[in-house]
Amino acid sequence: MTSITELCRELRRRETKAESILWQNLRNRKLQGMKFLRQHPIYIQSILGRNIYYIPDFYCAEAKLVIEADGPIHQFKKDYDKNRDEVMLALGLQILRFENEIILNDIDHVLNSIKKILLV
Repeated sequence: MTSITELCRELRRRETKAESILWQNLRNRKLQGMKFLRQHPIYIQSILGRNIYYIPDFYCAEAKLVIEADGPIHQFKKDYDKNRDEVMLALGLQILRFENEIILNDIDHVLNSIKKILLV
């Protein structure tokens, strides 16, 4: 069985073009001096005592912010994404979702949207 760490590494290796572009603008504290992590697991414990892992595309612990780059696969995962968002909201995290096309075609808009959240 693959460990959660191995899964995160694999997701980083298979990043989409949109994730790559966004990561280049977030990494090394480039945006507002905030540290972002890529494909970093967020752990919660279920009612049954089992660990559940959610792996957001990008995560900033300082701002309690999750950023998702949504590609075509998310059209088929709406229920999963909705449940996942509800859990993360209950943990006090904010979630920003951007379609891959927006990231690819208007990165300045995406970065400005993120900055607005970071400045609050």
